[in-house]
Order: sequence, then structure tokens, then C-alpha cells
Amino acid sequence: MSAAQERLPRLLALVPYLIARPGIPIAEAAADFGVTPKQLRRDLELLWMCGLPGYGPGDLIDLSFDGDTVTVTFDAGMNRPLRLTGAEATALLVALRALADTPGMVDSDAVRRAVAKIESAAGQAQPATVAVGLGVREGERTAKVREIVQSALLDGRAATITYYTASKDEITERTIDPMRLLLVDGRSYLEAWCRRAEGMRMFRLDRIDEITVLEEAAAPPPYARPTDVSDGLFRRSPDQLVATLVLEPDAAWVSEYYPVDDLEELDSGRLRVRMRYADEPWMVRLLLGLGGEVTVEQPADLAESVRTRAEQALARASHLAAT
Repeated sequence: MSAAQERLPRLLALVPYLIARPGIPIAEAAADFGVTPKQLRRDLELLWMCGLPGYGPGDLIDLSFDGDTVTVTFDAGMNRPLRLTGAEATALLVALRALADTPGMVDSDAVRRAVAKIESAAGQAQPATVAVGLGVREGERTAKVREIVQSALLDGRAATITYYTASKDEITERTIDPMRLLLVDGRSYLEAWCRRAEGMRMFRLDRIDEITVLEEAAAPPPYARPTDVSDGLFRRSPDQLVATLVLEPDAAWVSEYYPVDDLEELDSGRLRVRMRYADEPWMVRLLLGLGGEVTVEQPADLAESVRTRAEQALARASHLAAT
């Protein structure tokens, strides 16, 4: 885990912790959080710049130092410790247990330690009726692909796959060296060295049509490294194009399903978003699928491509009876 990932939960927990212990010695607080007093002072200095919108006097978290002790004098609303509801804790446990049993996952020991901590905390809570939603159920074919992938990872074998690439709307045959399974944003991915592309690639399990484990051992090159997905799977790239779209209410889901840079609320429930894309044909297909629920403001060449494709489709369908 990166320093930033470790620091954020600590910062969120610090204020309610200090409110419950006014005048606590900084050294004692640092020991409770497992950091040095110097690091804790840095955290406190950062908290001074956090607070409510406005971020002026009276909006930011305020601290009082007396010698080597610290007291929170204004909490900016951060006065309740983080707690999981029963449903959240149960859903998290189910997901973590699935991760712990998945070959190729990074640091399975850390996952098991997290499970133990959550189970311990949950055991101290009052029992409650819990309904757990696990999201979209994995299809039978995808479950079978997962079993084969797990077998390949356990045995250290290479594999061949038939894969559908949505961005290019094409199906390709690839020979891969599997490296690990990941669960990102509720979807399962196989990360592998792709011999066809000569690089690391992420393959969504539900887009693998066929997979065959080979007799030969998986042999990714020594310089192949797992992808850092701590900030999500999709990352900005300087060579990506940017589209400015106006989404009607029925197409607002696009702003939640795909990463967008900016989001502006307009009248009548419409949204204006800036969305990055690397492949124009993929973007054209997405926009055509939205029908009249989207307007392309920029770039002009994307709007023209969508208009041309729509006119071509209407021309091909002109012989059909109107409905």
C-alpha cells in the first residue's frame, strides 16, 4: 500500500480519536496509530488545511497545541468515527473471502488479516438481519473461464484465448502468460503478458470467449510488471481525445459508468460532461447507441462521424416498412 493510501484512513480517523482524548500527548497518539511523532505532526499540519466548503476562517479544522499535547477545538463535522453498517460489513467480508481464495491475487495474507479484523469487530456488534447484494451475478460461461484461469495460474501455464475487444469491436486470438486475477470496480480481470501485443494487458473475464491452457510454462519477460490499479483501471493519457457531451436524463448513467473529467448540471436534469476516449470508432458506437439522448458539442469531427454513421444506417433501413 502506498503512503498516500495509508495516510488517508489515518487522517479520517484522527479527528474523532482526538476529540475523545483532549490534551493527549502526541507521542501517545502516534503510538496508537503506529507512526512516528514526526509523521503524526505532519498529519496534524495537513488537517489544519481541511474542512468545510468555503475553506476560510471558521470552516477549517482547528487544533490547539500545548507543549507536546494536542486538542481539537473545531472538528468541521468530522466528529464520528468511521463505522460499517451490518450490510456493508457482510458484503465486504464476502468480497474479501473471494479475493483470499483467488490464485494470483496480490498479498493474500493481508486480505486474510483484514477479514479477521472485520470478523472480530462484527462479532462485538448486535446481531441484525442483513441482506447482501453482490452486484451482477457472474454468468455460467464466465465462471467456467475463471476456473480455467485459476488452474493456469496455479500450474504456471501459458494459455490461448479468444478475446472480444470492445474498443475496437473485434475478436482476436492471443497467446498469453497469465500473471494474476484482479477484481476492479466489481469486474474480474486477468492480467497477463500478451505475446501478440508484446506487453501487459488486462482481459475482462466476461469477454474471453474461449480459453485453453497450454502444456508450456508461462514465461512473461523479467521486466513485465503488474499494473498499479490503486487509482482505478482507467487512466488519463496525453494522446487521448476529449469529447464534450450533453446527456439527457435517460443517458445520465454514462457519467457514472465511464470516467469523466468534468460534470456540469444543466436544466431539466441534463448533464454536460467531458469524456476522454482513445478510439473514435468505439466512441461513435457508444453515442449511436444512446440515440437522441446525447448531443456532441465538441469535437466537430466526432459529431460529423456520428451524423454520417446515423445517415448511413437510415439509408440501409430505408426499404423497411415504417413502424
